[in-house]
Amino acid sequence: MRHRIFIAINLPEDIKQKLADYQSKWPELPVRWTKKDNLHITLEFLGYLSDEEILKVCQDTRGLASKHGSFSITLNKICYGPPKKIPPRMVWVVGEKIEELNFSPHITLGRIKAWEFRKIEPEERPQVDEEINLTFEVNSLEVMESVLKRGGPTYAILESYPLKL
Repeated sequence: MRHRIFIAINLPEDIKQKLADYQSKWPELPVRWTKKDNLHITLEFLGYLSDEEILKVCQDTRGLASKHGSFSITLNKICYGPPKKIPPRMVWVVGEKIEELNFSPHITLGRIKAWEFRKIEPEERPQVDEEINLTFEVNSLEVMESVLKRGGPTYAILESYPLKL
């Protein structure tokens, strides 16, 4: 059996709550909002892997975590994403680039229902361009599994690896 695997940074509970609170700001937007408990930053989506491949991913992630110290992430904007995609596919939370990882974090706050979005006249589409300032410390990396279900995906942490102190 193959499992849908990704490497992620999970968010502290207070950050998840603050982000979830923003979801009510655009009630007229045709979006399937991400459940609060599912909010995370995907570092790398690996796809469908066998048990043996998952063991290798866990070993590699453990090694990576042992070489990198804790770091902060600052989330600074909520906007449509991906950039320049018309119509947009998501409502994103974006953060400042993390130089150590050569990575610009983003979180999927919700997935736009494209068919319904296209029915809204362009000048009547809600503007999603919110400056925010949420900072949190990252102390671990997680290997996670995504199980696709009718009501949306569910995520499970397979392994969590602390970053080097």
